[in-house]
Amino acid sequence: MEIGFDVIAMLFGVATVAGFIDAIAGGGGLLTIPALLSTGLPPAVALGTNKLQACGGSFSASLYFVRKKAVDLKQIALLILLTFIGAALGTIVVQNIDVNALKIGLPFLIFAIGIYFLFSPNIGDQDRKQRISYPLFGFTAGMGLGFYDGVFGPAVGSFYTLAFVLLLGFNLTKAVAHAKVLNFTSNFASLLFFIFGGAVVWEIGFIMLIGQFIGATLGREWW
Repeated sequence: MEIGFDVIAMLFGVATVAGFIDAIAGGGGLLTIPALLSTGLPPAVALGTNKLQACGGSFSASLYFVRKKAVDLKQIALLILLTFIGAALGTIVVQNIDVNALKIGLPFLIFAIGIYFLFSPNIGDQDRKQRISYPLFGFTAGMGLGFYDGVFGPAVGSFYTLAFVLLLGFNLTKAVAHAKVLNFTSNFASLLFFIFGGAVVWEIGFIMLIGQFIGATLGREWW
């Protein structure tokens, strides 16, 4: 696929802004997926290429929190595994559904998620009571949100954060740290299965990955 410099510059800029947004709030996919679709990519390929660039930001954020010892990887190993499985299943499903239906549905999903975050209240400033066990969280929120990330993905980091706050009682900072790890897990799992399906445009993905990584690094320092 040949792409002009203007398209490269646009996608790089969008990915940088999306990486910044993902680092501090989440929902960067609301920018990157429409940008990729605007280049004429088929929906499944746009989603697959988006996963490649998304890995840049989620890896940067995850590495930061792990190095800060804000996340105990051994404690959430089961959550990571179940999230991986959910994302893999979602990616397999999205590559085997009617592409035309996906093309029609994507704008509505983007609009619905945007409305949700526009009107959602601020929560999670204080610790809460843990409502469910870690294994149950993994089989419900982990697999469920992993599946969603495999099928679509925008704002999944915010959904992970919300789940940690409401279900495991994490304070907001702790929830964000753990959400970044699961977000990278589902991004990576989904990317692998999109690669197996030949649904990744590497040139575009790597250009956007660099922008995503830069934006995430800037956003992380600001946050």
